Amino acid sequence: LDNRFERGLENISATYTLRKDGGIDILNQGLDLEDGTPEKAEGKGYFIQEPNKGRLKVSFLGPFYSSYNIIALDKNRYSYAMVTGPNKSYLWILSRTRQIPKEILDRLIAQAKSQGFETDKLIFVKHQS
Repeated sequence: LDNRFERGLENISATYTLRKDGGIDILNQGLDLEDGTPEKAEGKGYFIQEPNKGRLKVSFLGPFYSSYNIIALDKNRYSYAMVTGPNKSYLWILSRTRQIPKEILDRLIAQAKSQGFETDKLIFVKHQS
């Protein structure tokens, strides 16, 4: 879903790296649509429960944390995940590839819709080679 953090960007990526303290470093990057300059946001996340629960608290703004909940996951290959924030205003469908297979995307969108997300407002980020 559209959010101010990614508005006006293309080629958006998110990189997650394990931290020595058991948390996760987060690097979100994209290119500004108007002038092509790179934009990035660095944050960190920590598991709220056990690491296999898919619930984290994340921060991009110092001591302020928000929730990050994995609500769908390719448990075999980790090729995609669907993630929501603290409410129905945040939803991301993440993929390790630039394009997710249509049947998987359709299934994820149907799941999100059944959970009350405004899937008609989903945006699909442009990715170029």
